[in-house]
Amino acid sequence: MLRTFSEHDIKNFVSLRQGETKIGELIHTVSNNNNNISEELKKSSAKFVIFGVPEDIGVKMNYGNGGAHTAFTPALKAFLSTQENQFISGKDIFVLGYLDYLEDVSDFDKNDREIGDLLVKSIDKKLSEVIKMIIDANKTPIVIGGGHNNSYGNLKGLSEAKKQPINVVNLDAHTDLRQLEERHSGNGFSYAIEHKYLEKYFMFGLHENYTPQYIFDYIHNNSKIDYNTYEDLEVYKSISFDNELERTANFIQDQPFGIEIDLDCIQNFPSSAMTSSGFSPLQARQFVHYFGKNPNASYIHICEGAPSVMNDETAAGQVGKFISYLISDFIKAQGK
Repeated sequence: MLRTFSEHDIKNFVSLRQGETKIGELIHTVSNNNNNISEELKKSSAKFVIFGVPEDIGVKMNYGNGGAHTAFTPALKAFLSTQENQFISGKDIFVLGYLDYLEDVSDFDKNDREIGDLLVKSIDKKLSEVIKMIIDANKTPIVIGGGHNNSYGNLKGLSEAKKQPINVVNLDAHTDLRQLEERHSGNGFSYAIEHKYLEKYFMFGLHENYTPQYIFDYIHNNSKIDYNTYEDLEVYKSISFDNELERTANFIQDQPFGIEIDLDCIQNFPSSAMTSSGFSPLQARQFVHYFGKNPNASYIHICEGAPSVMNDETAAGQVGKFISYLISDFIKAQGK
């Protein structure tokens, strides 16, 4: 279910300092008698709505490492404690809350495939309803995961709000185009295509070592799917990062599109599939800025951050701070 944040709840996330104003001091929240969240969103002057999906059930269903449910709170805390200044205004931001599956997360047995499938599909349904509600209110969703299984709910919600199939760009080491089996973090885009919510799909920075040939065959036989590889971009240097940003935009920008950021593509970043070889944090920020300033950019989803996979007490703060940078980069880009 959707757990909303009140103004009182938000105060617990904000680190105050005399003489300064933090973003969290000015953001919008639902009122105490939140009987009609949809109407509150429509009446709010905010442009962006932040909410979380702190779960790792889809990741575990995909045989990945758990922990993706641990990124939302530190990310929100870091973002709300950043400075309100000439570059960004808290008045543009509505912090809605989160989808509460934390009890299911703690009780879930990854070997129970039937229950896992049902849980992920339940999250799909609720997430798509929230995304549609936000977009119907003429706001832009900023979604903090959670596993990449939640791409499906984002795409479904955007598609239903726009009443058409939509496009997506995915910064990711993996395609998430696995077979249409139980729902998990590896087949969100497969199901979105199957159910005709997703039209054009571009995968930016695939890792050659972790993409099965049957998926490459599927991609090469579908003119509405395109990709580049991390190796071509950064190892072989056969294509340039900047040129590929432009090529990707030309592929997906003809209609509303989502921006998906899987943090497992960033080198040594605490995530559910942490990699020793990947993009830099700077490249990820440049990616978000480039696509965020496109007028057809309709949401951003930042997923698979998992500070709990690191045996390091500073990991949560570092994960939260970096996600906070991506959130602010997107908001600032939308204003350009």
